[in-house]
This record gives sequence, structure tokens and C-alpha cells, in this order.
Amino acid sequence: MLRLQDNPPMLPESVASVTELEGNWWVAHTKPRCEKAVAFDLLFREIGYYLPMAHKTIISGGRKRRSLIPIFTSYVFFCGDQEARTAAFHTDRIVQVLPVTQRQKFVTELWSIERTLAVNGQLEQYPFAAVGRRVRVRCGAFMGIEGIVVRRDHRPLLVLQVSMLGCGAALEIDPSLLEPVDEAEEC
Repeated sequence: MLRLQDNPPMLPESVASVTELEGNWWVAHTKPRCEKAVAFDLLFREIGYYLPMAHKTIISGGRKRRSLIPIFTSYVFFCGDQEARTAAFHTDRIVQVLPVTQRQKFVTELWSIERTLAVNGQLEQYPFAAVGRRVRVRCGAFMGIEGIVVRRDHRPLLVLQVSMLGCGAALEIDPSLLEPVDEAEEC
């Protein structure tokens, strides 16, 4: 387990947001427990990437340790041309690379996760795609973030989906902060 300061950045330091990355987006399915190593490899090769991670406290050997854990196990998102895709494969830590076909939708989904993590939202992996009505946070620190509301253990959760993976990350939220997204806006 890496110390907090030894983790790769979620985005390359020269990039302020996933919305700034240019080129085709790709989803890299990594070998088990290689997400951070792939992020370091992409950083070294100057390929724009996004590796969303959440803080987690682990008790090991009677000691509390804080670590950053990737939200989407075995996945790293990166942006670039065909040459960047080939360079990513040369890391020998990637099993498969999937092209993103709906770029704008994908970037919007990643931006929602990025924004939530930026304001210290506590995300937990949500193992399956949520089914329900799409909503938007209308005020507060998470204003503008879109997702789908579900209930787990009598708690309302806002699921921020990544459609390509068929899963998402869940954020506990007060339902009074939400408004429905107009179906016409989504297109």
C-alpha cells in the first residue's frame, strides 16, 4: 500500500479538469491492482488520464492507515490518439482498451465524479448501473452534478454513473437538494 504522498495524481498536474483533455477517450481495463502503476506510466508518457480515487481508512496490524483507493477497480480512463493507445498498451499492465463512442456523455459523467471528489464528497463504488429518473443537484457544494437517485439501507444515494463500465459511484445526499433533469435536456 502506497503512502498518501506516493500516489499518482488523479489527473496530470498540467490539466485542471477532465473537460480540458483533447482527443479520443479510451477505457483501459488493467491487470488486477495495476491502476496506479498504469497512471504513473501514462504520466511518464505524457498521456492525459483520469484515475478517480477515494480516501479509505484501513486497519492493518493494529494501526490505522489512510490510503487512496481507485473507485473503479481495474479501470483507468485516458485520452489521446491511436499512438497514445498503442503507448498505453506497451505498459504491459493493460488487458484491454475500449474506445469511448459517446465522448460528451462520457466526459460529463467523469466530470461529475471529479467535481464530487474535488469538494471532498465521500464516494463509494456502486456495483451496478442504477435504473431510475435522472436528477441534478440544484444547490450546495455539489451543484450541477447529475446522477440517478437510489436507496440503499434506507439512505438516499446519488449514483454517478459511468455508462461504459455499467457501474458508478454513490454519494449520500439530502433529497431536498435535487431536481429532476428534463428529458429533452439529455439529448
